[in-house]
Amino acid sequence: MTESSCSDTEHIGFLLLPGFSMMAFFSAVEPLRIANRIAGRKLYDWTLIGLSGEPVTASNGMTLLVDHPMQEVRHLPALAVCSGFDPEMWIGHGLRGWLNRLDQGGCRIGALDTGAVVLAEAGLLAGETVTLHWESLPAFNERYPQITTCDELFLLGKRRFFCAGGAAAMDMALEMMARRHGTTLAIDVSEQLIHDRMRSRGDHQRMTLARRLGSHHPRLVEAVALMERHLESPLPLHEIAQRSGISARQLQRLFQETLGTTPATYYLGLRLKRAEYLLRETDLSVLAIGLACGFGSASTFSRAFQRHLGFPPGTMRKRNRSS
Repeated sequence: MTESSCSDTEHIGFLLLPGFSMMAFFSAVEPLRIANRIAGRKLYDWTLIGLSGEPVTASNGMTLLVDHPMQEVRHLPALAVCSGFDPEMWIGHGLRGWLNRLDQGGCRIGALDTGAVVLAEAGLLAGETVTLHWESLPAFNERYPQITTCDELFLLGKRRFFCAGGAAAMDMALEMMARRHGTTLAIDVSEQLIHDRMRSRGDHQRMTLARRLGSHHPRLVEAVALMERHLESPLPLHEIAQRSGISARQLQRLFQETLGTTPATYYLGLRLKRAEYLLRETDLSVLAIGLACGFGSASTFSRAFQRHLGFPPGTMRKRNRSS
């Protein structure tokens, strides 16, 4: 996606990697199609690119034809990398060199959802701030600690752009449209999409914590928020209670009455859920994952994980790799 003024039509390439998110891709493209129809002229056109010229299957099992294999594409004003699960596995297919050649030629390169991982592997994110899907952020932070991240819906820079995936790609497309062609067109396109408002980059990716918990009790919301912010270095429960403005006994009763569990069990579940994701989505060692989730040793982590799921973390990783 580009803001080049050399032509009335903006040319955009979409690199579709196997397993890409169809939701994010369509959310980015449909606003462009509707803008062309409303404007009565071609404001945007796009080309679909694959690693090869073969059709590419998305994570939902649907397959799309591509217009070109990537090696046939030597110049683009803008490129969006569309990926899904395990994006880093495709970087060895000549992709790193191709992306760097486009970048050196002035292409504005961005990513939908986990496409940011591909750009990181290609060495194109030095000095950048990145956003991607909230579920993928912890793994990205562990793998690329030198890259600054945030949890905003989208980011638009001079040479890079990122969005969290899903419907956030629509919000990013609408914002770029507003900047280039005016807010009126962007609003008209949003209404055609039955998109009740144009979300800003700072809107939350996730439901509010109160909605996720099913409770607006301020002490409970604050306690869980503290837990979620301190997974790597867990806080003692008495400190969570104190910082939430209640006693340890009141904290116990609040969790039991509202969530049907104890604070300790809930907190442990959050840490183990993070560990499950890191086991699925990264190649970090079991020890590194345990430490990242607040366990002092691999053995302590393994015992807690096995009690929780019924098998050790190594088994989960083997199952994931064989699936």
